[in-house]
Amino acid sequence: MDDAQLLRYSRQILLPQVSLTGQEKLLQSKVLIVGLGGLGSPVAMYLAAAGVGHLVLADFDYVDLSNLQRQIMHSSAELGQHKSVSAQKKLQALNPNVQITLIKQRLKEKYLKNIMSDVDVVVDCSDNFATRFALNAACVRSGVALVSGAALRWEGQVAVFFPAEKNSPCYRCLYDDNDEQTETCSEAGILAPLVGVVGSIQASEVIKVLLNIGDSLCGKLLLFYAYTGKWRILKLHQDPTCPVCTLK
Repeated sequence: MDDAQLLRYSRQILLPQVSLTGQEKLLQSKVLIVGLGGLGSPVAMYLAAAGVGHLVLADFDYVDLSNLQRQIMHSSAELGQHKSVSAQKKLQALNPNVQITLIKQRLKEKYLKNIMSDVDVVVDCSDNFATRFALNAACVRSGVALVSGAALRWEGQVAVFFPAEKNSPCYRCLYDDNDEQTETCSEAGILAPLVGVVGSIQASEVIKVLLNIGDSLCGKLLLFYAYTGKWRILKLHQDPTCPVCTLK
């Protein structure tokens, strides 16, 4: 770590739970972020700012005017541009030391298998069950930690799954194929700062997982109700009939 990096990350290095050793570990880490919208924006920006050395950014969509109310990584200048390209420009301006790899297509099962081998954590910032289930299955197969987030209207949730740990639940234990996403942000609406709150929590959970510090949300579901300002934590258990994690 050079002098410029020591200064850049100095406030974080001051934390005894992080220290110089932890910061160096962050610099050597690789994180896959799936979805570069409302949740992916704060996740990617905070992880880049915090010094996670390699970010893999996955999104097949393009910047639309309706995104700009909440997707703070993009601006009016990037309208019509691929979200991954727009994100790369913002993150490199924020921290040019971070290595960035772009994935501009949908993450099919075969492709996921290829990229999971050297990823330390996967952050699910997607907006549909199909992608969430695919990411969960890939994480269970590879033993990679999954940090999941979701937000709609005034409500958000975050959970962390450690498939490498025995009897740890997975995302499929929480939701099954009968759960259908009947509404989207374009139909139900969403409060702009809500995704910032949820995404920031996801980013902090990623750092705790990478450094193996703190009390993570593994085995828990954190719920935030922005309209009332209330928080809840629910305990999650492995579903003995889960077709994904009980067969690993």
